[in-house]
Amino acid sequence: MPTPPPNAPYWTYFIPLIAIGLVILRNSRARRLRIETLWIMPVVILALVGLSFTQQATPSPLMLGIDIAAIAVGALLGWWRARFTHISVDPATHQLTSRASPVGMLVILGIFALRYAVRLYAAQSASSLGVPAIAIADALLIITVGLVCAQRLEIALRASRLLAEARAGGPTSA
Repeated sequence: MPTPPPNAPYWTYFIPLIAIGLVILRNSRARRLRIETLWIMPVVILALVGLSFTQQATPSPLMLGIDIAAIAVGALLGWWRARFTHISVDPATHQLTSRASPVGMLVILGIFALRYAVRLYAAQSASSLGVPAIAIADALLIITVGLVCAQRLEIALRASRLLAEARAGGPTSA
């Protein structure tokens, strides 16, 4: 999501907040969960970020270390957020539904806020960080990759387990 320039009018800051609010409202309702389509978003994000990286020079060891740390942080946040997602199985039809918890939505809101703060700080003091600004931008992209991939994997694993239990006659929600 593009960030308004530092001298932008205050109303431009409300557009991302409205978008986040709409996402939170959308995620607060139970939605049908299809295990077979959970792989699509990670593949799309991996492809887009991969294309972005093909336009750059080979990363230095420092940038590579930052990228590895970023994917680990993103994966941890994605796994943590997915743990708060409520998944249930209809006992009669075995249809899966998922609903994001308020805690999971607050995690996303916190990530957006942190990303925005880091982006502002990096833009204002990139030279004092000792890290190129592109490394920070890359790390923010890679956090997203880790978050989406780990979240979808955790949800797929839990949903598959719940569906297998429901078909065997066990518990039907987690």
